[in-house]
Amino acid sequence: MAYITVRDLSLGYGAHSIVDCLNFTVNAGDYLCIVGENGAGKTTLMKTLLNLQEPVGGQILIGDGLRKNEIGYLPQQTVVQKDFPASVSEIVLSGCQGRCGLRPFYNKEERQLAEENMKRMEISDLADRCYRELSGGQQQRVLLARALCATRKILLLDEPVSGLDPKVTAEMYSLIEGLNKDGITIIMISHDISTAVRYASHILHIGTRVFWGTKDGYLKSDAGKYFLMQQEGGGSNV
Repeated sequence: MAYITVRDLSLGYGAHSIVDCLNFTVNAGDYLCIVGENGAGKTTLMKTLLNLQEPVGGQILIGDGLRKNEIGYLPQQTVVQKDFPASVSEIVLSGCQGRCGLRPFYNKEERQLAEENMKRMEISDLADRCYRELSGGQQQRVLLARALCATRKILLLDEPVSGLDPKVTAEMYSLIEGLNKDGITIIMISHDISTAVRYASHILHIGTRVFWGTKDGYLKSDAGKYFLMQQEGGGSNV
């Protein structure tokens, strides 16, 4: 069974749905990019997958040995979060909370895991720095290290390069690609379809046009051709 199987899923608020009848699966090792128009429901879908929001209808099934507390999540940052007054090591270590259960402290294994993930994200030298003093790119590396403390299987990333300059954006995409090659399944929301199709194995496009399938299938689809043309022409609203 797949890590995640979505059947006839409807998303929205209360009884009002914004997306209906979504069907897709996510298997171990996939790199799924979720794209679509602004307001199409991309972030709502991610929150629903994380059980942070109830679906209007349909099912989300978790399988293949994946547990709900084994999903790492990097949300979009708010202004308040960017100004959080804690050290880098404290924030990364907080990603181990799901491993603690009722235990009110971190053990040696969890502290070692945090150190390993800081090294993996090349931020070990920032361990004692205050998070709010860091650049946007450094903050995203910290949050990615934190998310990795929660999982060795699957990461959900909501616009992980939003607001970053082109050089830092390229570095972040390279880090994420490396994690996927190391066996971590990626589900990423992206507003940049041309970049998404460069890295993704699968595309889920939601909005007025809906598509789910392989990257190659998306490039040949009406939805893919239309939105790539819109973006390349400077008229994208994704």
